[in-house]
Amino acid sequence: MKRMINLMLVFTLTASLLGGCGSAPKESKEPAADNTAVEESGEGLKIAICSSPSGVDDGSFNENNYDGILAFIEDNPEATVTPVKEETGDVAAALQAVADIVADYDVIVCCGFQFAGIGSLAEENPDVDFILVDTYPTDAEGNEAEYDNIYAMTFKEQEAGFCAGMAAALETKTGKVAVVNGIAYPSNVNYQWGFESGVNYANKYCGANAEIVEIASYAGTDVTGKNVGGNYVGSFADEATGKIVGEALIAEGVDVIFAAAGGSGNGVLTAVKEATDVYYIGCDVDQFDDGAKGSSNVVLTSALKIMDKNVEKQLGLIKDGSFKGENALLGADTDSTGYVKAEGRQQLSEDTIKTIDEAFAKVKSGEIVPAANFNGEAPDAFTGL
Repeated sequence: MKRMINLMLVFTLTASLLGGCGSAPKESKEPAADNTAVEESGEGLKIAICSSPSGVDDGSFNENNYDGILAFIEDNPEATVTPVKEETGDVAAALQAVADIVADYDVIVCCGFQFAGIGSLAEENPDVDFILVDTYPTDAEGNEAEYDNIYAMTFKEQEAGFCAGMAAALETKTGKVAVVNGIAYPSNVNYQWGFESGVNYANKYCGANAEIVEIASYAGTDVTGKNVGGNYVGSFADEATGKIVGEALIAEGVDVIFAAAGGSGNGVLTAVKEATDVYYIGCDVDQFDDGAKGSSNVVLTSALKIMDKNVEKQLGLIKDGSFKGENALLGADTDSTGYVKAEGRQQLSEDTIKTIDEAFAKVKSGEIVPAANFNGEAPDAFTGL
């Protein structure tokens, strides 16, 4: 897949943190055991998790990564974890936050695009292992690179977005659906184009008749300067504008909104809750609990990017000495993307779940390839449509 690393880094310097989806902040989580004595004795893996600008209790992207560490510690109670939050979202500040602690830990989990520049730190600290989520590392010149001590995972967000698009198209009552995004980083555009691909697929093959609503004034511009359309808030931490965008879409008749907008998605969710007969599709993690509206719930389902299980897996490999650096692209074929279909955690009809599952099996096999920012496919002309 084509990578625009230098352009992306420049773009990142002017924007806030990438965070796939919004969710109400939750109470801080603690490791399953008190590991103070273990940490002082030097036994077990000493793990740090760096996030920016939101912390590990954001109820979404960062928390899902943290959950993977906590799951590892539950099985390995001698291990410890220390959350480190860099609050500005600035790239240089994020990298400095890692540099400040690199000598104190065995493993550092870095959450988000702003940590891409850890390549030099990894070279200078070969005894420290890094798990990098949602981006690949770059060298001192800003070029994508691989390192023996960095496992970097990116995801085929378009696959999860595809499920969200199908769900929206199959469940809408007004025939109008939409996706709201934060900033047009590649992974966020992936969600948008995957959603649009899913709507188009459901319209062509599954009896749906849904219109994708976009408001021109909120169109996004990706890292190459291309207009990608959609409905972009322009930030991952602007709930007020997120609510305004949500309200504008609802005023256009939209009754299902997929929000891949970080904290801005909380504003979209508020707009949905204040409306009547409008539903929300969560992102990255299961957001059903956030959809409570009195005795009802507005969350239709959630698009999933399985970060926790992959973080936990890599920590296990580090513990047993089989860890290897890699730039990995994870998707349905490794059960790393999908959607929520568990009973009691979504409000999809049985027919909708069956229809999505049949299509997603084709995504998993490669028969369907939803559009992504740089995968050569387009939402209205992709492999399998």
